[in-house]
Amino acid sequence: MITTIGLDVGGTKVSCAVMRDGRLADPVLAPTVCDSSEALVDQLAAIIAAAGGADAVGIGIPSVVDFEHGMAMTSVNIPLADVPLRRILTERTGIPVFVDNDANVAALAEAHDENGAPIADTLVMLTIGTGVGGGIVIGGRIYRGATGAGAELGHQIVAADLLGGEPPHADHPPQPGSLEQLAAGRALDRLAAERGLTDGPHAVAAAHASDPRGLEAIRILGERVGIGVANAINVFDPELVVIGGGVSAAGELLLAPARETAKRFVLPGVGRRTDVRLARYGPQAGVRGAALMAATELHREHRHRVPATSGAA
Repeated sequence: MITTIGLDVGGTKVSCAVMRDGRLADPVLAPTVCDSSEALVDQLAAIIAAAGGADAVGIGIPSVVDFEHGMAMTSVNIPLADVPLRRILTERTGIPVFVDNDANVAALAEAHDENGAPIADTLVMLTIGTGVGGGIVIGGRIYRGATGAGAELGHQIVAADLLGGEPPHADHPPQPGSLEQLAAGRALDRLAAERGLTDGPHAVAAAHASDPRGLEAIRILGERVGIGVANAINVFDPELVVIGGGVSAAGELLLAPARETAKRFVLPGVGRRTDVRLARYGPQAGVRGAALMAATELHREHRHRVPATSGAA
C-alpha cells in the first residue's frame, strides 16, 4: 500500500490530505502564511509533519514550475519564486517531495476516478478562475514540456488581429487576444458590468435565475472558452476536455456554448471520441491531484532506478 500526502497551496489557504492506496482522506485546511518565503516553507514542513508518515509528498502551487528541481520560476500569489522547494522540504521531512503547477495536478486528478484508477489516457483541462490555467495528461502522466513549465493554456492567443502585421503586445501577461485576457473571471466581470451586473459571480447567479443579462454574459464567455477547447482538440485529439475553476459554477450554461463553438472550429474528423465536460472534483482537485502526482512520480523513479550489481566478472 502506497501512502502519499497531497498539498494544494493557494494564495489564501493550504489544503492537505493523505491518500492511501488511491483513497483520499478528508482535506485539512489552513490559512496560507505569506509573510515571507521562509515562513511559508516552515508552514509547509509543519503541515507535512502533522499529516504523519508517507512514502512521498506532492505539492501543487499556482506558479510556473521547473519540475526537475521542484522550484517556482515565477510566482505571483505566494512567495516561492526561486525557492528550491523540493530540495528543502525533502531534506527537512525525510520524505521524497515533488512540486508541480496546481492546474497540472488538478488535470491528473480529473484523469482518475475516486479510487485512483485511470479513466482517461489523454486529457486536457482548462481552469477558468481569476485567470485561466491548464493541464495536460498524456499516457496517464502529466505533460510538462522541455522545462517542466508546459501547458500554460490560458496564454494561447485566440483572437490576434494580424491583418496589419505585428499584433499589439503587452509588457506583462495576459497578452491581448489571449484566452486568459478574454475568458478568465476578470473578463466575466467586465461582461457583467457592461450589462449592469455587479461582477462575474453576480452574472452566474443571474444566469441561473434566467436573467437575460446573466445568460448573455455567460454565453459570450462560453463561446470564448470554446475556442480554447477547439484548439485543445485540434492539437491533442484527447479523450476528455475538462472545464474547472470557479467560473465553472455556471455549469451547462457555460459548457453548452463552449461545446457548440468548439464543434464549429474543430477540424472535421478530429475529436470524434472527445468528451467535453465539467470537472468533477471541485476544490479537492488540487490536493487529490498532488497526492496522485506524488504516487506516480515515486513509482516512475523506482522503475527507472538501476539496480546495483555485485560480484566480479
